[in-house]
Amino acid sequence: MRIAVINPNSTQSMTDKIAATARAVCAPGVEIEAHSAKGAPISIEGHYDEAMAVPRLLDQVRAAEERRVDAIVVACFDDPGIGACREIATGPVVGLCEAAVKAASMIATSFTVVTTLPRSAPIIEELVRRYGLDHQCRRVRAAAIPVLALEEPGSNARQLVRDEILRAIEEDRCEAVVLGCAGMSDLVDWLSEETGIPVIDGVAAATKFAEALVGARLKTSKIGAYATPNAK
Repeated sequence: MRIAVINPNSTQSMTDKIAATARAVCAPGVEIEAHSAKGAPISIEGHYDEAMAVPRLLDQVRAAEERRVDAIVVACFDDPGIGACREIATGPVVGLCEAAVKAASMIATSFTVVTTLPRSAPIIEELVRRYGLDHQCRRVRAAAIPVLALEEPGSNARQLVRDEILRAIEEDRCEAVVLGCAGMSDLVDWLSEETGIPVIDGVAAATKFAEALVGARLKTSKIGAYATPNAK
């Protein structure tokens, strides 16, 4: 089984981190290939960045289809272009937000999402509503850090994320926390130990969901909304 993990931004260090997380959780015999969306913004922090990233993301999805991968993970918590990706993909396409919040709903009756910048919160809130889990999501919080601060050695980004999780536990009374950025994927074990609460990373959740869907011999439906695009 081969899973293509595509980072919709162009920061290679983040792609490398995402790849390491995916490889750490996949089953023996599962091959992870990781790709950056070359030419996309260096980070996705809002609707504009998302719109600019999607064409390059779709390039990577088409290339993955040519290599006949079994599934695709779109490794950004905003789940950019998921519908379009599913139209051109044969196998399952899994986004980080959808995978993470659905995983959270299976292990806790409530959860809070902790993301990077406040401007990302409304986007994530809308996604949670779309996925039908707003009744379990206590709040979407922001640690007020740029995405690329997570890539900077010596930054205090991880401490700010931890502190926001501790506030979520006290103020939201949530039973689990979802990390709202792919760049946080390497912090899961440390944050779980520091906070004493289940901390869910979308990269790991999406990789395992993709693996499970392929294992169940499921592919993307081509009748209706995810039908192959008409030739134009």
